[in-house]
Amino acid sequence: MDITVNKTKSLKGTIQIPADKSITHRAFMFSALTKGKVRITNFSKGADCMSTLNIIKQLGCKSEFINEKQLIIDAREALKAPIEALDCGNSGTTTRLMMGILSGQNFNSKLYGDISLSKRPMKRVISPLELMGAKIKHNDYKLPIEIEGTTLQGINYSSPLASAQVKSCILLAGLNAQGKTIFSEPYKSRNHTELMFEYMGANIKINRNEICIKKSQLNPVDIEICGDISSAAFFMVAGLIIPNSEITIKNVGINETRSGIIDVLKSMNGNIELVNERIISNEKVADIKVKYSQLKATTIEGGIIPRLIDEIPIIAVAATQAEGTTIIKDAQDLRNKEADRITAVKTELKKLGANIEETNDGFIINGKTNLIGDCEIKCYHDHRIAMSAYIAGLICEKPIKINEFQWVNISFPEFLELINHLK
Repeated sequence: MDITVNKTKSLKGTIQIPADKSITHRAFMFSALTKGKVRITNFSKGADCMSTLNIIKQLGCKSEFINEKQLIIDAREALKAPIEALDCGNSGTTTRLMMGILSGQNFNSKLYGDISLSKRPMKRVISPLELMGAKIKHNDYKLPIEIEGTTLQGINYSSPLASAQVKSCILLAGLNAQGKTIFSEPYKSRNHTELMFEYMGANIKINRNEICIKKSQLNPVDIEICGDISSAAFFMVAGLIIPNSEITIKNVGINETRSGIIDVLKSMNGNIELVNERIISNEKVADIKVKYSQLKATTIEGGIIPRLIDEIPIIAVAATQAEGTTIIKDAQDLRNKEADRITAVKTELKKLGANIEETNDGFIINGKTNLIGDCEIKCYHDHRIAMSAYIAGLICEKPIKINEFQWVNISFPEFLELINHLK
C-alpha cells in the first residue's frame, strides 16, 4: 500500500495510544509460564505481538477474547511440544525471548520468520544460551533455527552490549535453569522483564545493571498494559514541529529505561508536560501534553542510547527542525534492526531536503531545514522508517509518496486513524 502525505497546518486534540508492544510480548509469554489463567487488559494488536500470541497457543495455551481490550490466557496445559514450526513473522522480540523459554524445555522446536527477520543476527542470544548448555542448530546464527530442549545451567554473563532482548532471553532461560543466573550489562536497558518478573513473583534480585534470577514459578496475576511510548514518540515529535499544534497523549508508559525520548526532546527546548502520573502493573504511567516549540540542537550519546534506541529515526526528524547541529553517537545497533536504520534514515531524509550525514554509529544533522518533499520514500520493510517519514511529510512543502506503508501494521495499525483524528 503506497500513500501520499500532504503538509498540514496543525494537529490538535487528545488521543489514547495503543498498548506497549514490549510489555504485550512479555505479558503473553510470561502468562504461558504460569500454569494458570491470566487476564490481560489493553494489549497490542500489532502483527509482531500477534506472532507471540500465536506461538504460545501452539505451545498449549488457550486464549479467549472477552472484548476488544481484554484477553484471558489459560496456561494450565502449557508448555508442550508444538506440532509445527513456530512462525515469528517480523518480530525479533518474539524470536529472541522465545529462544530463552524454549531452550530449557523437555521438547524440541523450530523457529522461523519472514525475509527481513531471517537476515537479523541471533548470535547475541545464541552464544550465551549455549554457555548455559542450550542445543541450537542454525545457519550462521540466523533463522530458521532448531532448538533441542535440554536442562540448562545458570551462568554469570556480562553482556558486551546493553540489550533488553538479550537480557530478557537469558533471564527467561535462567527462570528454568539449575542454580542461579546472573546477567550484567554496561548500561541499563529497558527493564520491563525485571518489573514483570517482580510483579509475577519470580525469584529475582536487581542491583543497578546486574540481575540475579533463580528457578521459580510465575504467579497468574492480572496484567494491565500501558500505552507504548515508542508509538507516542511520533505524536510527540509531530506536536513539537508542526506549527500551532497541541496534543495530549493519554496513558503512556514512562518507564525510566524507555523515557529517553522525553529527556532528549525537553533538552531540545520541547514543551512537554507529564500529568496524572501513576503506577499500573508495576509500570510508571502518565498523560503527556506537547505543544509546538522552537527546537534547539543537542548531542545524544552514551547511557541514554538504550533508553531511546527505537525512537532515533523520529528524533532525527525532530533534529531537522532544531536550530544548530544535532549529533547522535553510540547507536551502531541501529544497523541491526529491521533495516540498517542509520543508512535508511539518512537516505530518505536527504530526499526530503534534510542536511544529514551518517557516521559509523549515528548521525550529524544540521538544522533548521525547510523540508521540500516532492519525492518517493522507501520504507525498507521497516515500520519506524515509514512512520518517521509520514511525520516528516506533514511539514514538507510538497507532497511525498511513501511506498509499502502497510509495514506500519507490524507495530501500529491504528497510526493513520489517530493522525486523522488530530487533523
